[in-house]
Amino acid sequence: MRGREKERFRPLSQKGDTRGKERGFSLLEILVAFAIAAMALGLLYQIMGSNARQVGDLAERERAVLLAESLLDIQRAVPEAGLNESGQAAGYVWQIDSRPYPTPVQQAAPNVPPLHEVRVTVQWGEGAGRQFTLASLRPQARPLPPGVAP
Repeated sequence: MRGREKERFRPLSQKGDTRGKERGFSLLEILVAFAIAAMALGLLYQIMGSNARQVGDLAERERAVLLAESLLDIQRAVPEAGLNESGQAAGYVWQIDSRPYPTPVQQAAPNVPPLHEVRVTVQWGEGAGRQFTLASLRPQARPLPPGVAP
């Protein structure tokens, strides 16, 4: 064969022509890239949705804790009969109760006021699905001496 005919029958990769080397992406490669991108975006969407939900739950819990702390702070001393109160505030249901908390000091020193364990429970959410309980010790209120107005 002559030189020109030899050049004509040589594969494209061996010729000086670069058009055969610049082929681009195949359809399969593009589909795989789109599938990977779709999975990554789906995972990112799921993570962002979960984080937004957790931020909302955290804000509700923070309000419940503030309510429980405020209710407990009101009770500086416990009446002799104890506490058993409940109510609602801003979509939260709360309950305060107390029970005597025995200590060895009470038996050794009768002039020391007895202690009560005060528990504040705050519930919120659909069907009161979430709950927070705060407990503390408070002294029993001393009775006022006769002739002293409260």
